Amino acid sequence: MRNRRHRYNIHGLILCGLVFFVIAATAFCMVANSKEAEREQKRIEAEKKLTAEKKEEEAKAEAARKEAERAASFAVQPGVPAGTLEADMNRKVVYLTFDDGPSENTGKILDILKQYGVKATFFITGSNAEQRSFIKQAYEAGHTIGLHTYSHDYSEVYASEEAYFADLEKIGQVAKEQIGYVPCFIRFPGGSSNVVSAKYKKGIMSSLVEKVQEKGYQYYDWNVDSADGAGCGKDEIEANAKTDQYHHAVILLHDSRTKDATVEALPGIIEYYQGLGYEFQAIDRECFVSHHAILN
Repeated sequence: MRNRRHRYNIHGLILCGLVFFVIAATAFCMVANSKEAEREQKRIEAEKKLTAEKKEEEAKAEAARKEAERAASFAVQPGVPAGTLEADMNRKVVYLTFDDGPSENTGKILDILKQYGVKATFFITGSNAEQRSFIKQAYEAGHTIGLHTYSHDYSEVYASEEAYFADLEKIGQVAKEQIGYVPCFIRFPGGSSNVVSAKYKKGIMSSLVEKVQEKGYQYYDWNVDSADGAGCGKDEIEANAKTDQYHHAVILLHDSRTKDATVEALPGIIEYYQGLGYEFQAIDRECFVSHHAILN
């Protein structure tokens, strides 16, 4: 009886030992698996981080490449033509163009353009130096920067060819300070058809339209005048800016401190053309160019 009890005790100890071993082994495996899983998770996270960083670097490099191409294309390039007078009749495009900025209203205009997801063109002047950061802001948002004049003083700008180009060079440097280069897109004060210039220099517009292109610029007039420059109110500006007459509508608007009505009219103008199926485009080197008849 004693031997049998002794054997039971030994068997019990062995069984307990086996159970303990199994439990210990299981616990060890669980800990090992947990650590292995943790290492695998860290490896996966590290790979994801490296992949994300690589994609971010590639995206930055692609953005930098596109920006370099944009700058190279939009910059003044003597001998390289810009734009076409032959509109693509298979497309319906509207070009919102704003003269006289930057101003206290530029930020409001940019907000509206962003809200509707459309691009525009700003022909800048040298006025309101304290607002010039909007030039860079507009450019970085994908809008085109063009040159109007530095002074916008007709008697100064149109006194002579030399005076005009001295002024143009000055506003070109303002643009360069903000966006890194001098753009090739320009708009004459009063448009190329203005007759006010004749008071200061007979025939100057006939000469300038040739000379600016020889120097690598392209001038842009308009075929739709919102008449906001004449002090019209919101409803009149909207009515004047709306037309289905053109496949390529180049709309003259103004960006200055006094043009609150232009800001108010802008959403209605955008919604009108969106309703007609037009696409919005900022001026670039390939787009349609509107030229007026030269009257001086």
